[in-house]
Amino acid sequence: MTTVRLGIIGMGNIGRHHADYLLAGKVNRAVLTAVADAVAPLDRYTGLERFKEGEELLRSGQVDAVLIATPHYQHTSLGIAALGQGLHVLVEKPISVHKADADRLIAAHAEHPDRVFAAMFQLRTEPRYLKIRRLLDAGELGEVTRVSWIITDWYRTEAYYASGGWRATWKGEGGGVLLNQCPHNLDILQWLCGMPARVRGFCQLGRFHDIEVEDNVTAYFEWSSGATGVFITSTGEAPGTNRFEIAGTRGRLVLENHRLLFTRNETPMTDFSRAATSGFAKPDVWHVEIPFDTVPAHHSTLTQNFVDAILDGTPLIVPGAEGSRSVELANAMLYSSLEEKTVHLPLDGAAYERRLGSLIEQSRHEKKVRAVAAEDLSRSFNR
Repeated sequence: MTTVRLGIIGMGNIGRHHADYLLAGKVNRAVLTAVADAVAPLDRYTGLERFKEGEELLRSGQVDAVLIATPHYQHTSLGIAALGQGLHVLVEKPISVHKADADRLIAAHAEHPDRVFAAMFQLRTEPRYLKIRRLLDAGELGEVTRVSWIITDWYRTEAYYASGGWRATWKGEGGGVLLNQCPHNLDILQWLCGMPARVRGFCQLGRFHDIEVEDNVTAYFEWSSGATGVFITSTGEAPGTNRFEIAGTRGRLVLENHRLLFTRNETPMTDFSRAATSGFAKPDVWHVEIPFDTVPAHHSTLTQNFVDAILDGTPLIVPGAEGSRSVELANAMLYSSLEEKTVHLPLDGAAYERRLGSLIEQSRHEKKVRAVAAEDLSRSFNR
């Protein structure tokens, strides 16, 4: 094979975005040959094979690989079906609604290890996060002691939630801001700092919108190293904040307003504390602004990596199995809040699945759906 025939299942906002860059030739050695959607009109894709059902596309023989961009619950079933058809699979975020489903998808891939399975977390290619990763890997911050991410600039209106019957429902989406807006942030958080050992979440359901899922969240993390952290997010706060801060024994990194600032201790704080003769002394510091390229991350970069992995065996930037970590963090925060207790990781996926099932069964929320104006989806990228 010299060219990968790609199909897209799910032609909503993000599916159309993927189709546009593929049709524009922005991914080398790949051609979009088929699309599928049960609801969205496919008239504009006249040169492609078009299907109403994703399963039809998978059985069509028209594709070598598939990009799944459907509503969340279908990611697992379609991913498993695609692997069963011998196809390579790239799944949009989140790879599943809950950890138990993510485990099922990962297990299905284990039965087809020759197939490429990747997750769409393009922020791992974003220059600012790559720079932070290099600083951490080089030990420039010393031992990480505290992490804080306030990411409340995910503001959404009632019109956004009314744009689809599946949105912001337990049955249709499986969650709110944690599962829709924040998977990329949660992926970056664990990619840089590792998975915490304990989580205590406080999630408000429908605080700012007429929805039944979480739209306002504050969570506390503890790592096995003793480091602590907080994660705060909302779709109801304007103007909102995006401030990512990592503190260590050698200083502090702050990413905010497109600037990466490093306040570095000349002497590690623990060493200084032991040696100081004054109770109020502090280490001398250097204030450094860390430069990074302002080129944003692109979905096409991950799709190119996916194609290169299929054709050349190139290592994946985001192996599909790693997509389960952001799902687990989102689930743990919500489960902790619902159960009003601290949750230890790894999360009991079966217990959370049962809890989510009860939320679906007990739901009495009447979703109001109305047509909304088409908007530029790219404005929500690269946070």
